[in-house]
Amino acid sequence: MTGSTAIRVENLSKTFDTAAVLHDLSLDVRAGELLALLGPSGSGKTTLLRIIAGLDFPDRGRIVFGAEDATRLPVQQRAVGFVFQHYALFKHMSVADNIAYGLNARKRSERPAKAEIKRRVGDLLDLIKLSGFADRYPSQLSGGQRQRIALARALAVEPRVLLLDEPFGALDAQVRKDLRRWLREIHDRTGQTTIFVTHDQDEALELSDRVAVLAKGRLEQIGTPDEVQEAPVSATVLKFLGDTIEVEAIAQGGEVRVDGRLTPVVAPPGLVGPVKLYARPWQLQFAEAGEAHLHGTVRSSYRSQGRQRIEVDRIEGKTVVVEASDTARLPAGREVGLRILAGHVFAG
Repeated sequence: MTGSTAIRVENLSKTFDTAAVLHDLSLDVRAGELLALLGPSGSGKTTLLRIIAGLDFPDRGRIVFGAEDATRLPVQQRAVGFVFQHYALFKHMSVADNIAYGLNARKRSERPAKAEIKRRVGDLLDLIKLSGFADRYPSQLSGGQRQRIALARALAVEPRVLLLDEPFGALDAQVRKDLRRWLREIHDRTGQTTIFVTHDQDEALELSDRVAVLAKGRLEQIGTPDEVQEAPVSATVLKFLGDTIEVEAIAQGGEVRVDGRLTPVVAPPGLVGPVKLYARPWQLQFAEAGEAHLHGTVRSSYRSQGRQRIEVDRIEGKTVVVEASDTARLPAGREVGLRILAGHVFAG
């Protein structure tokens, strides 16, 4: 590898056909880290990645690689590796020739010797655990294997930064999980500065050193997976990172009450009056009517990811999902109370 490169995004804005896609966005990517860009469709993730790569250019703002202003550099001069959702391998080329493509395409004065290219291809095949596949063709590989080859091809040119745009999006769930672990191992071995675009929360939280959550072209929050999960700065981040129950509440003097009953949730300083309280399904507990913050009727029970989940229709007309122990088997139609054990509050 050529070494890790820090990236700084400064006050980036981009508009397509009068629609603003990025709004004055700033972001620092540390050298050698794996950063996930997470957000819903239309949040600006891929546009930001394309601007970093040099495939698009901003209306305003700068992209800095290390100490070099790369804002107007063409893609060929940025020394980035790019892996797309669809593998984009050359079907008529062998695995070895696909991996070596970027090296062989260099002008003669910058092209490594054939022996060096062969050695580098062999090393990369070892790295991605596909030794012995050099003479195969893409049609002879599984989807997961093709995506490994695409990553090896991106690494072959020794990029300053590796950019991954939904690289596992076309693969089935089990292959995605396997490749997540594999990509993390590859990153730990290479120390390559990597930016990874995904809309899959589990993928981002499992893979990355830090997560940058984007929404409507703005950076909502950046932090470690634990930081964004446990201390979300906005309801937007909280709701995007998993199932939530939204409840009307009142904040006063740091206390939060629902339906007049005190909850364990603490309001941030200065937040007073009507607020929204958000809780995860496992932050609710069935309770007797006199101890409950919420009341409703069981609609259904089902299992999801090894947990029992129970849908409860609240009196107010909204439905909440409670994640209960395996022993909870509540019949449809039963009236229940729910106690809030924890959560977060934001202005209503």
